[in-house]
Amino acid sequence: MKVHTLLIVESPAKASTIERYLGPGYTVLASMGHLIDLPKSRIAVDEKNNFEPEYITVRGKAKILKELQTNANKAGHVLLASDNDREGEAIAYHLRNSLVKKNDKLKIERIVFNEITPTAIKEAVANPMEINEPKVNAQKARRVLDRLVGYNLSPLLWSKVKNGLSAGRVQSVALRLICEREKLVESFIPEEYWSLDAEFVKGKTAFASQMVQYKGKKIDIKDEKEVERIINELKDVKPEITAVKGIEKQVKPKAPFTTSTLQQTSANRLGFTSRKTMQIAQQLYEGINIDSSRVGLITYMRTDSTRISDLAIEEVRDWIDSNHPDGLPEKPASYSVKKSAQDAHEAIRPTYIRYTPDEMKQYLNKDQFRLYSIIWERFVACQMINAKTLTTSVDITVKDALFRVSSTKPVVKGFQAVIKVLKSKEKTVKVPVLKEGDSLEVNDFNANQHFTTGPSRFTDASIVKMLEENGIGRPSTYAPIIGVLLDRYYVVRRNKQLQPTTLGKIISDMLSTQFPNVVNHEFTADMERNLDRVEIEGLEWHEMIGRFYNPFKKQVEHVNETMESIKGVLDEPTDEVCEKCGMPMVKKLGRFGFFLACSGFPECRNTKAVPLADCPLEGCDGKIVARKKAGGKGKEFYGCSNYPECDFISHYKPIDAKCPKCGYFLVEKNDKKTGTVKACINPECDFLHTHEHDEVKAEK
Repeated sequence: MKVHTLLIVESPAKASTIERYLGPGYTVLASMGHLIDLPKSRIAVDEKNNFEPEYITVRGKAKILKELQTNANKAGHVLLASDNDREGEAIAYHLRNSLVKKNDKLKIERIVFNEITPTAIKEAVANPMEINEPKVNAQKARRVLDRLVGYNLSPLLWSKVKNGLSAGRVQSVALRLICEREKLVESFIPEEYWSLDAEFVKGKTAFASQMVQYKGKKIDIKDEKEVERIINELKDVKPEITAVKGIEKQVKPKAPFTTSTLQQTSANRLGFTSRKTMQIAQQLYEGINIDSSRVGLITYMRTDSTRISDLAIEEVRDWIDSNHPDGLPEKPASYSVKKSAQDAHEAIRPTYIRYTPDEMKQYLNKDQFRLYSIIWERFVACQMINAKTLTTSVDITVKDALFRVSSTKPVVKGFQAVIKVLKSKEKTVKVPVLKEGDSLEVNDFNANQHFTTGPSRFTDASIVKMLEENGIGRPSTYAPIIGVLLDRYYVVRRNKQLQPTTLGKIISDMLSTQFPNVVNHEFTADMERNLDRVEIEGLEWHEMIGRFYNPFKKQVEHVNETMESIKGVLDEPTDEVCEKCGMPMVKKLGRFGFFLACSGFPECRNTKAVPLADCPLEGCDGKIVARKKAGGKGKEFYGCSNYPECDFISHYKPIDAKCPKCGYFLVEKNDKKTGTVKACINPECDFLHTHEHDEVKAEK
């Protein structure tokens, strides 16, 4: 009699796809992630017994576990097919132990695969293996380490700062990086400078060129008077073409995606958050319905390796040879793998090259299509020849000023022949054919005012890059790190930038000051390397935890005894009066930022939003407060407290300053061209906030 096989994966979507591939004789069920884990109600790590964790069945998962045990007993043969990473290995390990408890005669094996395709699944089923115990130990060590840090620091925050707060080992380091960047942003003072463009004419063609040197030096024009003086010197002078240079450049394709580079690129090019990128990638990996079949379109999306399998290289080279034969290099391209990369998986790539984005568009929603497109384009491009461009640079001398204009045109398309969604939107400058000695005329000079821009706040893309460069976290943790900081309201996302809240700053300052050896990227990166050693070299994890925990525990006790509580320090009396009981209102820091609370608490529990500015409309005595649409959904905006009598709204948050020109409040705006600037909310006022105006305001 043929034995029936139960195959257990993590998600129902994956189960549905795989079951279609295997057919009769197999049942595929999902564990829905971890079924066995540490309890949330207590630390559950035995400090006196070698830091052994106390595992329980996750609350709400007992029914799933029982169903899997029942089905396993019926089948007789079980294949554990959770993800091929540390978390997946731990899931398989705990599942095996739970199934064996009910039936110690069960045949249980582990299978792994990098892509969900019929070939990959059948090959994995044909080659089962044992559970990787060192990988399980690495996951166990990380889980214990994070539990020890979090469950010691969180109570400290409750007693010293505010009830209900929490701290994590890796998230606290990421928060520190974001807060340190915020200090640089806040302390930056913009400086004024000017640029000068000239519009030249050859025949009937006009083109613009920018001044790059004046009197042999790089231009450094501080004010309008200086630029006007230069214009007066140049306006009646005949321009002369003094140099024409052509430079051919080779543009190399980028390596195929890793988790980090996928998150960075999708943030920059598609506007996706890290969490959204990973959710969509998971859908593409687990399977999409294509006609009557279900296909996993990409390989596993949690990887830090750029390695590509020989089979995939052969397939993509065949496709390039058929569709872009001029773009096929003699030999396949290979990309170096970082020393820190675990290299358990290939790079992120399409499972079938023949499934081009254009062919898949009808089966994918808009976001799936865009993400699949950049994965497909990046992978195919990485195995094509370099692109070549010719940049022609023309120097035009007008007395003591040197103007330069450049234009670039493609010479060899190379890999750019397959780039569509990833194509750079560069402004092309149309320049007539010019050579030394050609006669030109000056049509006009245009002076432009600018302000220097300071360091930018982190975005999803730049914080992921920073985390990766500093060895903080791993591919599977980048998106959760950002998500936890946002969920806890230690950080908010504004204009796609990550900005720490007042609460986030307080927590970061406290942890960085009191635990400098823990909340820093060098320590965190060193712990990541040790966890890698547990998995790869079999490093004894109990010892590693002990070396860290004993001094850490003493420091926690020391801080608990010596640090003064700052609870209520930020409470601030206000002139606002409670409309319910007449008592004065107090400004307090809550879970989601500052709010006004009645000082008559607990008898009166009235609260309301903190006024951010006076309503600027004439005759209105209302205050500008943060608001959301009915139901609390959608993007936050700022409106008058007298609504609906007053319908004034602003989509920019007021800052604590008034415009010296018109009296409206100032806001902070951000865009790609000018960076972060302070400007007046009044559409009829052109006031731009500068350091000079700051000084005027301070004097008044």
